[in-house]
Amino acid sequence: METNGGAASPDYRAAIAALAARTTHGVRFGLDRTRALLAACGSPHERLRALHVAGTNGKGSTCATIDAVLQQQGLTVGRYSSPHLIDFSERVLINGAAVSESQVMEWLVRHDADIDRLGATFFEATTAMAFDLLVQAGVDVAVIEVGLGGRLDSTNVITPLVAAVTAIGLDHREYLGDTVQEIALEKAGIFKPGVPAVIGEQDPAVIEVLTDAAQRAGASQIVITANELPIRSVQLTESGTEIELGDGTEPLRLTSSLIGAHQAQNVATAVAVLRAAGAPFVPSAVQLAAGVRATRLAGRFQRVGPWLFDVAHNPDGMATVAQSVRAITLPRPLAAVLCVLSDKDWRAMIDMLLPVLDQLWLTDAPTAPESRRWPLDEVFAYARDRAGDRCSVHAVPEFFAALNHARAAAATVLVTGSFHTVGDAMQRLQIDPLAG
Repeated sequence: METNGGAASPDYRAAIAALAARTTHGVRFGLDRTRALLAACGSPHERLRALHVAGTNGKGSTCATIDAVLQQQGLTVGRYSSPHLIDFSERVLINGAAVSESQVMEWLVRHDADIDRLGATFFEATTAMAFDLLVQAGVDVAVIEVGLGGRLDSTNVITPLVAAVTAIGLDHREYLGDTVQEIALEKAGIFKPGVPAVIGEQDPAVIEVLTDAAQRAGASQIVITANELPIRSVQLTESGTEIELGDGTEPLRLTSSLIGAHQAQNVATAVAVLRAAGAPFVPSAVQLAAGVRATRLAGRFQRVGPWLFDVAHNPDGMATVAQSVRAITLPRPLAAVLCVLSDKDWRAMIDMLLPVLDQLWLTDAPTAPESRRWPLDEVFAYARDRAGDRCSVHAVPEFFAALNHARAAAATVLVTGSFHTVGDAMQRLQIDPLAG
């Protein structure tokens, strides 16, 4: 990927590699190191007006929608999200543009000693960097996406204008719990005293868990989007999603450029967050419609020529991909290039995907961590057994060969299974994740 008009410099690549190496120590929960590192930066998080969004699925789309609508109001908007697809700088955006290589390098040089002294992890250092760079940029508001969980996630050092939780599913169970209710409680850890809480989940049992958590946290207001902005209708097209939300006596009709029935839930959550934030963040009807239509987010059922990219990395996400494939007309044959990390429920994901495919190409993504590479021979045997005669299944360990084989054999190629899978494909195909 090119950064600032040229290829990333060797020094930049080395600095990011050194920062990424801090992930080898595993997940280390707790907020003390993040707070200490932010203190060394002058506590920028205390000067940041922010909207905080957690959830298993949909938080990226919700954040992107909020960002786009706020920009329509003429505001300077920062966004912090993770992970990135190709380049680290995608994690910190200002009005949709990535921070520069030089900004990242300067921050790392200035705070390298602090990171070492505190033993900060990759995500802790990245979070402190993001908050500091967004404050330096003078953003009017920042949209902050939780990394993992909520309660002990590094982003949870902020006191936001609004805290929101999107859809809950079974993911990261080794860290967050074995049930949807347990995971919901971890996500609800971002709710805070005196701060409006927005609940984007649609399942009544999970809504009850989140509502109880918001009440215990002392939220100033609890907005349940299923009640306030119920989904009346959703229509998928080849270019977006037409949505009608109940909104009092007058329905709210919006069109998102993001494709998928689940985008109605994400849009409803985004609208609820903006309204809960109050002036000057509540959009006019025109600003809202324009922002929802202008929303862009790479790797979310994104079509680029014959390629279709989706970062679905858990069964719920893959079920949504399959639902979207069924709902629109795609050129056939349809092939999928699939690589899932070994700690995900890849069997369930394959079961979701096979019925909508003509071909399945199983492979290994180059950037997938060695410790999390899935057992390709076992995966191939499972998928071939489950596919029967409905879908041809192939195992090609070399990623770029798998891409080439799939493209030669199919009219549409879906690349999915993880951020690594989609990012590696985009880099190979020279597709810029931040392009309009």
